[in-house]
Amino acid sequence: MTKRLPASRRLASAASLLSLSASLLTGLATHTAQAAPWDSFTKGSMGPVVNWPLIPIHVVLLPDGRVMSYGTDAKGVQTGQFIYDVWDPKLGTGTPSHLVLPNTTGTDTFCSAQIIVPASGAVLLAGGDKTVNGVRNYSVNDVNLFDYRSSALYQAPQPMRDVRWYPTVVTLASGQVLVLGGRASLTELSVPTPELYTEGQGWRSLEGAASDDAYGSRNWSYPLAWQAPNGRVFVTTIWGGTYYMDPAGNGAIAKTPLTLPAGDYYLPSVMYAPGKILSLRKSNRALVIDLNGSQPTSTAATGVGQDRYHGSATVLADGKVFVSGGSIWSNIAFGVAYSGKIWDPATGKWAATTTAKKMRLYHSVSLLLPDATVLTAGGGAPGPATNLNAEIYTPPYLYKKDWTGTLAPRPSITNAPTALTWKQGFKVDVSTTGISRVTLVKTGSATHTVDFDQRFLPLNFSASGKVLTVTAPPAAEVAPPGYYMLFVFDSAGVPSVARIVRLG
Repeated sequence: MTKRLPASRRLASAASLLSLSASLLTGLATHTAQAAPWDSFTKGSMGPVVNWPLIPIHVVLLPDGRVMSYGTDAKGVQTGQFIYDVWDPKLGTGTPSHLVLPNTTGTDTFCSAQIIVPASGAVLLAGGDKTVNGVRNYSVNDVNLFDYRSSALYQAPQPMRDVRWYPTVVTLASGQVLVLGGRASLTELSVPTPELYTEGQGWRSLEGAASDDAYGSRNWSYPLAWQAPNGRVFVTTIWGGTYYMDPAGNGAIAKTPLTLPAGDYYLPSVMYAPGKILSLRKSNRALVIDLNGSQPTSTAATGVGQDRYHGSATVLADGKVFVSGGSIWSNIAFGVAYSGKIWDPATGKWAATTTAKKMRLYHSVSLLLPDATVLTAGGGAPGPATNLNAEIYTPPYLYKKDWTGTLAPRPSITNAPTALTWKQGFKVDVSTTGISRVTLVKTGSATHTVDFDQRFLPLNFSASGKVLTVTAPPAAEVAPPGYYMLFVFDSAGVPSVARIVRLG
């Protein structure tokens, strides 16, 4: 039985890190095509369609720069119970770059939630699917962990209290992982009570923060939530209400004065700057939400051009937002957006990108890679196309601005710390003088139009020749603990390959 969509949606480790030498990091770019159209410095270029061992419904960038994905079997059939894949970008995109492994946990991880636990670097997989009497789409309270050092997936010692399917996970300033929302049964009974995971201790329920409106019956499917600068968790809903949830103690939830236009479970939002979110809403509307004041506010932004149900929004290495995929009608091959758009926060304007070859609709993903390119992949199970494939987008900032379609020379990070603390000043050695920017981007973890925890931070720095003195983010509320990609940009605005660093 294929998974059924509601009618509304049918329509509408330090050693490991040190081992990443400069030469290996440079190798991350080997999957990028060297020849590109003449206008690639304005539109970027999309690489060839490459095979994937499964439909990558869930993707997560690991601390060692590889990408874990899961969601179907090798034929693209709904189930995460049998296999998962670990892709090594520095080995290219052929079969040898993929490590396909058996899922021996017994959990069907289809439509679960996944996030890296800051304390250990392990991927936490919460919830998933269950088949009862031959019928799929029931829920489980299973919790599994993936150790990137051994590429092993195993059961966690303690399950969640509640069964969840389609939940959201958020890394808190404390380093704990919050799980919100999801449904409990085939009849879409929702789960209104959040749970909190503490490494080495397990789970506890936040009874004081239970809410049907914020992440229960009115907003249960992968609810959009972010750690906010004020220490609380900001939540937006498809019906327009916004909330601050306090995870302290027994938890608390409060509605804010900000009401948004109607949204959809499958229209993306992304935190593109500290405390600022670009949110796509219905009817080609877009908003910038600002969490830096005493109360959240919003201002209208120019829409992306059409509704992009099941599209993705990915913050790039320079803080611009790349929107890809989607269609006017939910998961239907009508009004398919093959061309992407890039939104510039400095101007508020959108620029068209190159055209993809495959439609990326329901169960598609987008993920920023350490070489500053973007993995776009998947779609199907169900849908009009079964996409056991991917395309890699190379943004304009990687090309020479001379109409030749050739890649620009890149600066490189020759030495940098593998771990940082907030407010810390640290040294970064680079290959060239004239560095113009230093940025941090949280490693991504994407599924169902949501990239859990994704956020962008510009860093203050000074330069003395080829040595930079950089200041880490000011607080965990602005930059939660975990793994980040550290980029430097040369005077022409070309980014380096990132070094992955652990913050906290």
